[in-house]
Amino acid sequence: MKPGKIVPAAITIFGAKGDLTKRKLIPALYNLYTDKHLPPVFTIYCVDFLEEEETAFKQDLLAGVNEFSRNGKANDEEWNEFAKNIVYLQGDFVKAETYTGLKATLDAFEKKQKQNATRIFYFAVAPRFIEIIAEALSKHNLCNRDELDRIVVEKPFGTDLDTAKKLNRFLGKRFSEKQIYRIDHYLGKEAVQNIMAFRFANYVFEPLWNKQYIDHIQISVAEEVGVGKRGGYYDGSGALRDMIQNHLLQLLCIIAMEPPKFYKSELIRDAKVKVLKSIRPFTPAQVLKSVIRGQYTAGNVHGTPRVPYRKEEHVLSTSNTETFVAAKLFIDNERWKGVPFFLRTGKSMPVQSSVIVVQFKDSPHKIFKDDLTPNRLIISIQPELEISLLFESKVPGLKMKLKPVEMDFTYQESYTETIPEAYEALLLDVLDGNTTLFMRADQVEAAWKVVMPILDTWKKYPAKELHLYKAGTWGPTAATALLKPYAKDWFRLSAREESIK
Repeated sequence: MKPGKIVPAAITIFGAKGDLTKRKLIPALYNLYTDKHLPPVFTIYCVDFLEEEETAFKQDLLAGVNEFSRNGKANDEEWNEFAKNIVYLQGDFVKAETYTGLKATLDAFEKKQKQNATRIFYFAVAPRFIEIIAEALSKHNLCNRDELDRIVVEKPFGTDLDTAKKLNRFLGKRFSEKQIYRIDHYLGKEAVQNIMAFRFANYVFEPLWNKQYIDHIQISVAEEVGVGKRGGYYDGSGALRDMIQNHLLQLLCIIAMEPPKFYKSELIRDAKVKVLKSIRPFTPAQVLKSVIRGQYTAGNVHGTPRVPYRKEEHVLSTSNTETFVAAKLFIDNERWKGVPFFLRTGKSMPVQSSVIVVQFKDSPHKIFKDDLTPNRLIISIQPELEISLLFESKVPGLKMKLKPVEMDFTYQESYTETIPEAYEALLLDVLDGNTTLFMRADQVEAAWKVVMPILDTWKKYPAKELHLYKAGTWGPTAATALLKPYAKDWFRLSAREESIK
């Protein structure tokens, strides 16, 4: 916690028996506890519909920490002390007594501490419960103090622009905007947060960060996994909603935003909204030309057979839902006018990787005949966590011969500190009341406005231009053609060594 901050914390998790709680939330809170970032007095109230014996529940959470925590197996003594602060509350989200009982419990907690506590309500639930829980919290005055009470809502924030606006209005009538933390775990990743530091704390790059010097930018998030057991959800969502509308557009905002006057949450969020509002709207013709959608068929990923998407569990056999999207878009402002941004994401791809590539323009005046490779900045979010700059260098010897080489920064080589998980950073920010890494209502709606023309066009032409690609490959060939004439192929970390030999 911040130095001197001793306000007690009452953290309530709705959906306490779900995967998110076991895999992410409790391991993150446990790590914050062992690293002494939680306040001295805190309680975690775990609410779920099912009856559960508390000792067995805590053992299940411990198994989750042992399996999913970045620090590995929990220390017995530290876990026992931490677990004393966990309380399981059985409660039906739709029944009033769940909230009257919770209110009595929270009031008693604050009375015992003889001071008000920070109240955090984490919605680790299916989207259909968000409005139900929000209404009950408001009705029973559980979350009505602007400075102390907060709700945390997971994506998806609606399924289109209209539902996003409806949800924002619903929440906005019951809570102030500063109380609402719309969480996108991607923004909590250390390498993503470092992009702002890299851009705005190193003046050598910022003067070059514009249309005069940058040729194009690629943002690529590849996933090895298929849809797995999420087929029922995914078939009604698709890659555009699941990844582009949130994760990739948020990365775009950080790369393209104007420098804020100060490092203040609202100024930073204002700058991100301006980027989204400056993205050139797609016409139906442009959607068909500049957006590639694909769906994986049978193939192999690392030698393991992968069934076609249409044969995944809970997926329609005639489904046209996209598992891959590549798009070319433009930001029509003074800094970026004419510079294409290429976004790509897909499932059942060869490796798990998230990479941003800033391709600089070629030298305008060449004095070396073998000066063939333009400068390139590579920001690897996963798996490597590194930043590399490609530049030309003289090969040792008696002749002037050039060869592209890389200058690397890696977390592993530069720091001895362990890297916190994204949820650790984000939960600590919620406790501290820091909204910088969370999406504001207008930011969510602006992102939906970008993708709505694409969704509308696909709805009108459901089977048109659905490109099939084998699982274990890098997607449809049409996605590669989209890059021309700016690049021959999408940048891949695995191919980097070949490119500089």
